[in-house]
Amino acid sequence: MQKNSVDVRIEFSFKGEDYSYTASIDLNQLLLQHSSLPSFHVILAKLHNVDTYSYLYEVMEATDIEFSNPEGFAADYLLDGEFNPSALAAHWHTAKVSALLQPIAARELDINDLNEHPELKRALMEAYYLGSRA
Repeated sequence: MQKNSVDVRIEFSFKGEDYSYTASIDLNQLLLQHSSLPSFHVILAKLHNVDTYSYLYEVMEATDIEFSNPEGFAADYLLDGEFNPSALAAHWHTAKVSALLQPIAARELDINDLNEHPELKRALMEAYYLGSRA
């Protein structure tokens, strides 16, 4: 799967001290570990050793995160500085399932591009999701 990442940055002040935290987030890695993207505030806090039960974190959490430099299809979900992590996660999971199903369709049905058979692709994806819930 192609690289999907985004840079995050937050700047805020607490008790007269200025803080600036940044990170480059590998969205593929996060989505392999979680079904949806966790809070970017929590990610930044953990990366910068900020206790999520502290007043510092409360101030941090009240501050908007800036997103930039999206790579992969993450670029489709960052528009005018607004990032849509839910839509990206849904797309990522759909792409992952499609990538898993394509070799099966090629091997069992001699279909080299499942996208050329949208009804079959939908049926296989529904079967995959049904099986993953069982």
